[in-house]
Amino acid sequence: MKFVDEATITVEAGKGGNGCLSFRREKFIPKGGPDGGDGGDGGSIWVEADESLNTLIDYRFTRRFKAQNGESGSGRNCTGSKGEDLILKVPVGTTIVDVDTGEVLADLTRIGQQDKIAQGGFHGLGNTRFKSSVNRAPRQTTKGSEGELRNLRLELKVLADVGLLGLPNAGKSTLIRSISAAKPKVADYPFTTLVPNLGVVRTEAHRSFVVADIPGIIEGAAEGAGLGIRFLKHLARNRVLLHLVDMAPWDETTPAQAAVTAVNELEKFSQTLAQQPRWLVLNKLDMLPEEEQDAACQAVIDALGWEGPVYRISALNKLGLMPLVHDLQDFLDARAAAIAENPELLEQERHTRALIDEEARENLQRLRMEQRARRMADDGLDDDDFDDDDYDVEVEYVP
Repeated sequence: MKFVDEATITVEAGKGGNGCLSFRREKFIPKGGPDGGDGGDGGSIWVEADESLNTLIDYRFTRRFKAQNGESGSGRNCTGSKGEDLILKVPVGTTIVDVDTGEVLADLTRIGQQDKIAQGGFHGLGNTRFKSSVNRAPRQTTKGSEGELRNLRLELKVLADVGLLGLPNAGKSTLIRSISAAKPKVADYPFTTLVPNLGVVRTEAHRSFVVADIPGIIEGAAEGAGLGIRFLKHLARNRVLLHLVDMAPWDETTPAQAAVTAVNELEKFSQTLAQQPRWLVLNKLDMLPEEEQDAACQAVIDALGWEGPVYRISALNKLGLMPLVHDLQDFLDARAAAIAENPELLEQERHTRALIDEEARENLQRLRMEQRARRMADDGLDDDDFDDDDYDVEVEYVP
């Protein structure tokens, strides 16, 4: 199965059925009067969050969806049948955006949540509706209205409490393997992780949180280098970010340089996301001589001007992980308790996530336009020949 986290589709709600022009004509009943029935309403289009889905691949190849039209009315005051609603199943964490207006139509964050994204047309009226004491044989009817037609962009963001940020080979996948039951691929080369992975961390019988591991970013990711910044949007819903720094890098980059690079790319993607709670995690310290560890850690802290929490760990050997895990659980529990006590905090959180989403869309659109311009210049393509999907990252989904 391919992991697809964006898709563009067109939806069209059903047209309302027309009203009927009819008069009652039966033997021995002259002047029976009007008996034209109303049409049926057109079907609407809904989206539903389905826990069994984890990708938008179903909407990559089928891009047009239409609900059923309402039937026209008929004689004997018979109302036409209502068009059947169309329900589109999407993964939990999907946001539905109107491409033409930029309006966010739905944000599906709960299993089973349903939202209407296109209203079906209203039914037409039969001539029975127009009869009166002065108009006993009306010939007026109305037609059913058209259903809404929308061009939509579906954006999937994984739902997790904690997000892992860092350059390739920083040890993000190793960390999630060490603290949860998730088994993402781990290897000694960059970009081993090609899609987001989720892991559930259980600290006690009834206490747990979810961690998201996303592909690493490199310098120039905001300009399209490596896998670009497209996967950073999956950090938008996290309540805390763990910035992992490889203290024994595989190339000539120093840990301090790597840490600054990751922060710079994060800020280019979204200033609001860069201001969210973030903890510094210095990984692979077991690979440094003990007498060099303090100086190396301080160099990273000084380079970032860091004043927040700092954790020194070895994800592979599981050194220093328990304090990190329990502090994360306490932080998340305290946040949940604060929201329960003051619901306004949840509204503020939603507003912040909306800002992050808006900044992310703007930067991703800018990146696409720049890539489009470069490829058109290099290949001599016309704008009509260019298809964004031709250059999407097509990768295998790792459960």
